[in-house]
Amino acid sequence: MTSNFKIIKRLYNDYTKSFVKKIIIAMFLSIIVAAATSAIAWLLDPAIKKIFLEKDQTLILLIPAAIIVAFTAKGISLYLAKVIMIGVAEDVKKNVQIDMLKSLIKADTGLIDNKHTGKFVSNLTYDTSLITTLVSTAILSLFKDTLTLLGLLVVMFYQNWKLSLIAIIMIPLASLAARTLGKRIGKVSSEAQIKSGELNTYLMEIFKNHKLIKIFQKEIYETERSNKFLNSLKEKSKKIAIVFVRASPIMETLTGIMIALLIFYSGKLIINNELDINNFFSFLAAMMLAYQPVRSLATLNMTINTGLSAAKRILPIIDTKNEIVDEANSKKLDLSNCEINFANCNFKYNKSENLVLKNLNMKIKGGKMTALVGHSGAGKSSILNLIPRFFNCDTGDITIDGQSIYSAKINDLRRSISIVTQDTTLFDDTIKNNIQYANLDASDEEIHEASKKSFAHEFIEKLPNKYNTIIGENGVRLSGGEKQRLSIARAMLKKAPIILLDEATSSLDAETESKIQEAISFLTKNKTTIVIAHRLSTILNSNKIFVINKGEVSAEGTHDELIKKSSIYKNFYEKQIRKE
Repeated sequence: MTSNFKIIKRLYNDYTKSFVKKIIIAMFLSIIVAAATSAIAWLLDPAIKKIFLEKDQTLILLIPAAIIVAFTAKGISLYLAKVIMIGVAEDVKKNVQIDMLKSLIKADTGLIDNKHTGKFVSNLTYDTSLITTLVSTAILSLFKDTLTLLGLLVVMFYQNWKLSLIAIIMIPLASLAARTLGKRIGKVSSEAQIKSGELNTYLMEIFKNHKLIKIFQKEIYETERSNKFLNSLKEKSKKIAIVFVRASPIMETLTGIMIALLIFYSGKLIINNELDINNFFSFLAAMMLAYQPVRSLATLNMTINTGLSAAKRILPIIDTKNEIVDEANSKKLDLSNCEINFANCNFKYNKSENLVLKNLNMKIKGGKMTALVGHSGAGKSSILNLIPRFFNCDTGDITIDGQSIYSAKINDLRRSISIVTQDTTLFDDTIKNNIQYANLDASDEEIHEASKKSFAHEFIEKLPNKYNTIIGENGVRLSGGEKQRLSIARAMLKKAPIILLDEATSSLDAETESKIQEAISFLTKNKTTIVIAHRLSTILNSNKIFVINKGEVSAEGTHDELIKKSSIYKNFYEKQIRKE
């Protein structure tokens, strides 16, 4: 576990150091706040002595005016200091979020797949807010309240050092209480973050599966589940709030004891003429004003612990080291025929799981269409995932035109590949921007051309805003076939020499499928294409078909060859013929 000191040092070096000038200005303003607060307490001494006891007419205006100036200076300085630190804190929060998002965007596919996105959302919102509080509240409070307390202690010792010694006993007692509460708040904060992540996860599942909930009539069931999540988070949030306010009765009790002792002792001093009434009131005012900074500093430890707990959850995400990276001597990928070879490839998604692909050997000819056929779970999609290096083989090698993809630059590799899958992924944006995502420099003419060739243009033109139509989350406002056509148009716009198709026509009706097959024929012409399709009618004309069974190639050949020599393929074909 990283120490708190190292985390604080890391937060300073990476996120706070660049705002040092602003923090110094806030510190200077804090000095004014401390000086003004101390001046207010000290002014009661001459106010009582000169005005009320000696009835000095010359100071009856000057001292009240000085008090007004002190309060005004304190208020304005405190306001400006808080505004500056709020700005710094929000900038720090933004920078932390940028680093976190940058890390997640670049992260290996395996990392994202292994953790629900709701947990990341909680880290990005809940935890970064706690760090914001750490910066905005803790730093300002540390300087402002410490300086104010020191200034007021000077006034107190100036008025009477004996009383001051009694009063400062409260400080270590308050610190001891805060230290105990701080440890507790850090633990409860971590628990609350976990509950917040679970709630975010649940909410995303609810929104994603709302149709499923309705068709199975599970509204009441999900309402009860949501109550459990919310109650759990409520209890953790309640604990945090209670721990924070627990400092109040402790401080109030300590303050009451101190005031009682001071009144008792100061009464004796006044009776024995060792303390003047004006000195006592000035001292009492300083001590009462010191209550706020002492209380603030006492709870500061809890704020710091909460922020540090959040940092401990966020920084590991930012520091995530990807396994799929360019090698030290990676080379530019020089493509010609785009022939792809799998050589003795073994692969599994997690170390503890069984192999998904076992000693896989495949030779995929360049510029031709190759199909993968097999039962669900046989490893077909895993083969596609290995080519653009979404995952790495555990052992073995994959080459393109004789060049290992593991020694090639990842950007070069992925630039040469377009993918269309059965799980169409679209952004909540315009149709134009979704297609243009493949090539941000593409002109409107190129976008329209890709849309026409994918048969998307015809339905786009019927929409009210045509290419500027917002399609909703993952294209919710479009039919399955329309979404698939946009996905194909996007792949066309990229103009990559290698095409990976995973059930690309699964969401299309017979008429549309026929058109899309034409589009795919154009898309894949003279390009290395690997297609997965359960409907064998879409791959009968493939140059070669590989039958994948339990992560291995059980047979390969053309359709006619496999009908004769592969029982698995023949079984697939006969079942589909009977269905049709």
